[in-house]
Amino acid sequence: MASVPDNQPDNPALRNKLVELRMRSEQWIDTVSKDKTTFFGSTKEQEDHARKVIMSFKQFIEQHKDELAALQIIYGKPYGQRHLTYDTIRELADAIKQPPVNLTREVVWQAYEKLERARVRGAGPQTLLTNVVSLVRFALGKVDFLEPFDATVNRRFAVWLIQQQRAGRRFTVEQLEWLTMTKDHIATSLEVSVDDLDLAPFRDRGGAVKAHKTFGKDLDKVLREMNEVLAA
Repeated sequence: MASVPDNQPDNPALRNKLVELRMRSEQWIDTVSKDKTTFFGSTKEQEDHARKVIMSFKQFIEQHKDELAALQIIYGKPYGQRHLTYDTIRELADAIKQPPVNLTREVVWQAYEKLERARVRGAGPQTLLTNVVSLVRFALGKVDFLEPFDATVNRRFAVWLIQQQRAGRRFTVEQLEWLTMTKDHIATSLEVSVDDLDLAPFRDRGGAVKAHKTFGKDLDKVLREMNEVLAA
């Protein structure tokens, strides 16, 4: 986690938000809930099964990298849209479930936990749909660690806030609350639009009308920046 230089003006609201984000992004160990076992057998049999799962997953990615929009975007291939959307990753997750692959993101996650536990952050299989993005990026070697997508978003958000402060941009406590809600929405949906601001939980805080009052003419710019930085 990057730190704010001592010569930066003090911003208690930002400082508290960074502490909160750091705590939420740190690796945690679940000693209460139990993982759902997907394969029984000896340790060697389980490891062999995990290797087959990962090989099948990587083969799927290679075979469909020119067909599925989400894979094209993650690969960085020329495509009509600039960033991932919920629809594109849902299409990807659904395709992985189909024969002959018959995989789920939970099964693939467990396979990586079995073989590369030192590089897997987060306890147990991760069920959030956006975690399929984390799995693909890890399988392609684009990231060094496999972690829940929301943890990646939290870290990027913290860095973005620090960059804004260094650039002289100041956010009020109310604006930070809206930014945090926006960040959480991106973590589960990969993008946010002005129309989304009339949905929960934004609706309970006044919706798009209140967001416009809170950020003024900067609202569209802030949403665009967060989409590009957090879900890239």
